[in-house]
Amino acid sequence: MNGILDFFGRLVRGVLKLALGLMALVFVLSLLLATLVVVLGVTLWAVITGRKPAPAVVFTRFRQTSQRYTQGMWPTGTARRPAGDVVDVQATEVPESAEAPPRRNGTDPMARVMH
Repeated sequence: MNGILDFFGRLVRGVLKLALGLMALVFVLSLLLATLVVVLGVTLWAVITGRKPAPAVVFTRFRQTSQRYTQGMWPTGTARRPAGDVVDVQATEVPESAEAPPRRNGTDPMARVMH
C-alpha cells in the first residue's frame, strides 16, 4: 500500500510542478507581449506625431554623455594637470545699460522669473 501512495504522491507533485511551470511560462509570455504592445504603441504614436520615440532619445543622450565622459572630462589618476598661466587683473564694476529694465525688489515673487 505504501508503494501506491508514494506513486500517487509523486504523480500529484509532478502535475503540480508542471502546472506551476506552465503558469509561470504564461505569465512571462504575457509580460513580454504587453511590453511589445507598449513599445509598438509608443513607436506608432511617435511616427504619427512626428517626434522621435522616447527610448531613442534616452539612449542617444546616454550615448552622448558616455562619449563625453570617456573623452577625458574626468581627470585620470590622482595627479592633477597644471592649470596654466594665472593672470591677476584689477576688478572693475560694469555699469548697467540704460536700456535694461529696472531691477525689482526681493518682495516681488516674479522677480526671479523676470531675470
